[in-house]
Parts: sequence; C-alpha cells; structure tokens
Amino acid sequence: MNELLKVTEEKMTKTVAVLDREYKSIRAGRANVSVLDKITVDYYGAPTPIQQMAAVSVPEPRVLMIQPWDASTLKDIEKAILISDIGINPQNDGRVIRLSFPPLTEERRKEIVKDVKRTAEDNKVAIRNTRRDALEKLKALQKSSAITEDDQTNGEKKIQKLTDNYCKEIDELAALKEKEILEI
Repeated sequence: MNELLKVTEEKMTKTVAVLDREYKSIRAGRANVSVLDKITVDYYGAPTPIQQMAAVSVPEPRVLMIQPWDASTLKDIEKAILISDIGINPQNDGRVIRLSFPPLTEERRKEIVKDVKRTAEDNKVAIRNTRRDALEKLKALQKSSAITEDDQTNGEKKIQKLTDNYCKEIDELAALKEKEILEI
C-alpha cells in the first residue's frame, strides 16, 4: 500500500510541475525567457532548443535578447520564432535578435486569465483521475485480501488528503499567475 501512495504522490507532483512550467511559458506582457521553452530550431538536422544555441537575456523588462553562439544560426532562430505561436516578431540586427513584448490590452489579459483558470481545472481533473485510479487499486488489493478493510480506509483517507493538498497547490499557482497577469 505504501508503494501505491508513493506512486500516486509522484503522479500528482508531476501534474503540478507540468502546470507550473506551462504557466511560466505564458506571455504576460513582461519579457520571460521561458516563452522560448517550446521553440526548437532545426540545427544540423536536429531540433534544438534556443537556450542551447544562444545566450538569452532580459536587458529591459519588455525586451528579450537572443545572442547565438554561432552567428550562422541567426536566420534559423529568427525563422523558428516567426513560425512559433508566441505572437512576437523578432528584430534581427545581424548580431542579436530582440523580442519586444507589447503591453497587454485589458481584453487580452482577460483571455489569458480564462486560459489560466481552464488549465488549472484541467490539471485538477488529472489529479482527481489519479485519485480514482489509486482508489480502484486499493479496492482491488482489499478484494484480493492483500490488505484489510482498515488499511483500505486509511489508504483512502491518505489519498484524499494528497488530492486535496495538490488541488490546493494548483489553485494557489493559478491565483498567482492570475494576479501577475492582471497587475501588469
């Protein structure tokens, strides 16, 4: 049973970690290096993340600067950014690429907040699905007499407590991201 609890907690932790990474990649009006996380560049036939090909910095709050280590990759990086869905046109000066983040409109902020809430709810559903799977496994263990009814009841309580904690953590992450988006 302890193994089941451990596996359940690992799955829930991974769900929250994925949500956190996803929130970091949401463009909220400020320059944030993590918006480039999902963008890969075809570098000698292999899809390579921009951070592995260039120095990425934030010289100003709304500007992201990408300075490739190999100047010949500048056009490829620019092309990958244009193809991506981040919605920012790169400015290439021959040495570096600058991404200027425009301030968000009120309407766009509200759209982003809706996406943040929807993503949080999707992840809470994933947590609940993990709980359901764990509870089914507990019932199967009890049915096969591998654990007692008391062990099953205690296991169910522990799984519910894990579920509540991780759902609360998701709510907190969503509230922080929402606050960040609306305050800019």
